[in-house]
Amino acid sequence: MTEPVSGITRADVAHLADLARISLSDDELDHLATELPAILEHVAVVQQAAGDDVTPMSHPIPVSNVFRADEVVPSLAPEEALAGAPEREEQRFLVPKILGEES
Repeated sequence: MTEPVSGITRADVAHLADLARISLSDDELDHLATELPAILEHVAVVQQAAGDDVTPMSHPIPVSNVFRADEVVPSLAPEEALAGAPEREEQRFLVPKILGEES
């Protein structure tokens, strides 16, 4: 069994929420500050499930990729592709800025 997770403060939860860009109320911050240690303890238990003798894998069933030939085919002209765009700029879709990005 792993050591219990402790020492997670309300400020830690607020910082994590800020990093994840999640807005939490004061009640939610208080609740998560008490619940997060238990959640992390459960994650630690799950991480121990696989032993050193188990090979890491991305999928439990063997899969193989199906490739097709890479062929050049006619495609839409920029004007056709942008015909239904609400706004465009220099043969590109114009979308609102996000996450406080500056241009």
